Amino acid sequence: MASFIIEGRHPLRGAIRPVGNKNAALPMLAACLLTDEPITLHNVPSIGDVKTMLRILGEMGVDIRQSGSTVTLCARNVRTASPDPMLFSQIRGSLTLMGPLLARFGRFEVKTSAGGDDIGRRRIDTHLQVLGALGAKLAQNGKFELRADGRLRGKDILLDEASVTATENGLMAAALAQGVTVLRNAASEPHVQDLCHLLTHMGCRIEGVGSNVLTIHGCDRLHGAEAHISPDFVEVGSYIGMGAITPGELRIVGVVPDHLRMMEMVFVDRLGVRMHLEEDLSAPANERYTLVIEEEQELRVRPDFGGAVPKIDDAPWPAFPPDLMSIALVTATQAQGTVIIHEKMYESRLFFVDKLIAMGAQIILCDPHRAVVVGPSRLTGQQVTSPDIRAGMALVLAALAAEGVTTIGNVQQIDRGYQEIDVKLRALGAHIERVE
Repeated sequence: MASFIIEGRHPLRGAIRPVGNKNAALPMLAACLLTDEPITLHNVPSIGDVKTMLRILGEMGVDIRQSGSTVTLCARNVRTASPDPMLFSQIRGSLTLMGPLLARFGRFEVKTSAGGDDIGRRRIDTHLQVLGALGAKLAQNGKFELRADGRLRGKDILLDEASVTATENGLMAAALAQGVTVLRNAASEPHVQDLCHLLTHMGCRIEGVGSNVLTIHGCDRLHGAEAHISPDFVEVGSYIGMGAITPGELRIVGVVPDHLRMMEMVFVDRLGVRMHLEEDLSAPANERYTLVIEEEQELRVRPDFGGAVPKIDDAPWPAFPPDLMSIALVTATQAQGTVIIHEKMYESRLFFVDKLIAMGAQIILCDPHRAVVVGPSRLTGQQVTSPDIRAGMALVLAALAAEGVTTIGNVQQIDRGYQEIDVKLRALGAHIERVE
C-alpha cells in the first residue's frame, strides 16, 4: 500500500489542468460495446477506475489501443457478456456495462456486485426498473443475470430517482431499442451530457440533452465515432478548495464556465472564496477559460437572512455535487463562522470527519447525514487513512493547510479518481511525497 507524506502550510502557485471527467469516461468506454466499429475517445483520464474498466473490456475481447489520453476501442470480437467478476467488483462504473450488453447481445451476467467507494448503500433498483421497462428480465438463478427476449423495446419511463448511472444505462440500452424511449426524472450532469453527445455521434438521435427529460430514438445499428471528454468539474472543485485554504495564487486552466455556477454559489457566496474567471479568445477552445483562485483569501461564512446558520447541501445536477461535499467541509474548517454540511445522498460519506477532528477541526457530527462545522480551526498534521476517493482528496487538502506533517495511508483510493495528484501538487510547490 502507498501513502502520502505531506508537510503543510507551503504556498501553492502556478497553473494546473483538470483531466477528463472520470464519470463520463467510464460509461463512454462501455458504449463501445454498442457497435462493432471503432470508438475513439480523447482526454481520457489515466486513473485507477479507468484502467480497471479498460481491463474489463479487454478481458471481454475488446481491442484497445491507447496513445496518451486518446483511446480507441473496437468491440467487433467481443467473446462474452459476462465481465470478469473480480474486476467488476472493484469499481462502481462497471454497472454501465449492463445497458450496452443487453442492447447488443441480449444478456448480461456477473457473479458479484459492483464495487466503488464505501460510502453507504448504493442501490441498483433504478437500473433494474429502467432496463426491465425496456424488456429485460432478471433471472432467478442465484446469479446477477439479465436477459432480453429479442430486441429491447422503447418505452416512456419515469425513473424513481435521478440516478446518474441508471440514466446512462437507460440511454445506452435505448439507443439500440426498437422505437422511442422517454426517460423522465433523468440525471442531467455534464458526464451524462458527454455520453449523450457520443451516442449522437454514433447515430442515435437524442432530444433534451442537459434536461431531466431525455427522448431517445432507437436505431437498428450504431456506427463508430469520435468524442472528447469534458474536464472533470469535481477535480476543478477540489482545486478551488485547495487554493482557498493554502497560500498562493492557483490557476485552473481549461474549465467550462457552465459547470461552475453552483460551485461559485457555494464557495464564493457561502464560504467567501475569492476567485474570478479569465477568458483568452486567442487560446484553443479547451483552454479558453481559466479560473483563478486569488492569493489573498479571507474565508468567512455568510449567514442566512436574519443571522441564521447557513447550510451547504447536495442534490442532483444542477445543484451542488455530492462528490464535492467532502471538499466543501474541509474548506469550511478554515472559514470564520458556522455552517451546517448536509450530505443527503450517502449515509457514510461524512464518517471521515473523525480524522479531521483528530487534526484539530471543530466539527460536530449530528447524524450520518449532517455535520456542524465551526471555523476557523488550526489543523495539525496526523497519521490518517483515506477511506474513499473524495474523502481521501479532502484529507489531502487538510494536510496542505495543516501545520506539521500528515501521513495519509491507502492513497490508491485517491488514485482511482485523481491522476498523479502528488506529481501535480509538487509542481505547484507542495511538499508531498509518495511512499510505497
